[in-house]
Amino acid sequence: GPVAETFRVIQGAVTEEYVRSTQGVFQFELSGDGGGTWYIDLKSKGGSAGFGKPPVTADVVMSMSSADFVKMFTDKLNPFTTFMPGNSSIKVDMLTLCLEKML
Repeated sequence: GPVAETFRVIQGAVTEEYVRSTQGVFQFELSGDGGGTWYIDLKSKGGSAGFGKPPVTADVVMSMSSADFVKMFTDKLNPFTTFMPGNSSIKVDMLTLCLEKML
């Protein structure tokens, strides 16, 4: 589905440079089609992305619909407007800024 395909593309885009410059782990709690727990690890050597819990504790946990997630990563939705009250929830520190740079 679209979520799995988005993570496949993300995995292909992860570089050592992103890992070195970001040093963060993002966990996504997605609802709807293709939902569940997904992650992007930009902290561990080589980085990774995929389904399930991240291999290390997440620095950022985001909850949103799978449709909004796909829109966010296909540049159809600004990541910060996604988290307006009532749309989604987020537990985050400054690493969110790094995620936007990756997008």
